[in-house]
Amino acid sequence: MFKDITLGQFFPGDSVVHKMDPRVKLVLTVLFIIMLFSAKNVYGLLVGIAFTAISYLLSRIPFSMILKSMKPIIPIVAFTAVLNIFFIRTGKMLWHIGFIKIYDEGINTAVFMVTRIICLIVGSSLLTYTTSPIDLTDAIERLLSPLKKIGAPVHELAMMMTIALRFIPTLIEETDKIMNAQKARGSELDTGTFREKVRGMVPIFIPLFVSSFRRAEELAVAMECRCYHGGEGRTRMKQLSAAPRDLFACIYLAVFWAGTIAMNLFFK
Repeated sequence: MFKDITLGQFFPGDSVVHKMDPRVKLVLTVLFIIMLFSAKNVYGLLVGIAFTAISYLLSRIPFSMILKSMKPIIPIVAFTAVLNIFFIRTGKMLWHIGFIKIYDEGINTAVFMVTRIICLIVGSSLLTYTTSPIDLTDAIERLLSPLKKIGAPVHELAMMMTIALRFIPTLIEETDKIMNAQKARGSELDTGTFREKVRGMVPIFIPLFVSSFRRAEELAVAMECRCYHGGEGRTRMKQLSAAPRDLFACIYLAVFWAGTIAMNLFFK
């Protein structure tokens, strides 16, 4: 399951979404998340689903990649749905057996929350799929540049955020290798009671922590050998600049946001 997690991965391409200014993509992603949380019914979320589907078509990201990224969050989605179905006790009762009661409001809320979570993860993942770590670092630094006036280490913050995001796939791959190595040595990680499974994770976490610290030290040494000293006096080979397609992307989001507001007004 760990190898199916695609969070933080970048897939090179030449689509219109790949060519957009990373600053615009970052801002639009934040606005997209706000749009999802502003939706008050399923119809409003359908507008967000349409926005996400069209964006993926424009980015030319394979549909199989979307399904692959959804596998790790299935337990979270299922747990959210179960909580809403069995613990919301308003509306019309649909099913009753013993102390278990299911209401129509619980089912509606479960569908609403599951749809929002899926749309949120799939839609926000498009940012890392179509933006390289270097471009993402520059975008974060540029957007946070006003904080430099109060002495905030903007470049260092942007660098740490991007490195953390970039190393998620690496750590996931490392975890998968360690688990396979422990299984080859006879460790039973998938069987036994819950306590035994927790104990079985100890031989995984210890080498993972050691490997993580080793990678961090190697990265620090590599940056020092290249005379890295922060953002002061730093030049950029690639300068960020907005283009007409970025304006069209803003209009594109504004149209769908207007659709979300319309769904909130018409379907109360």
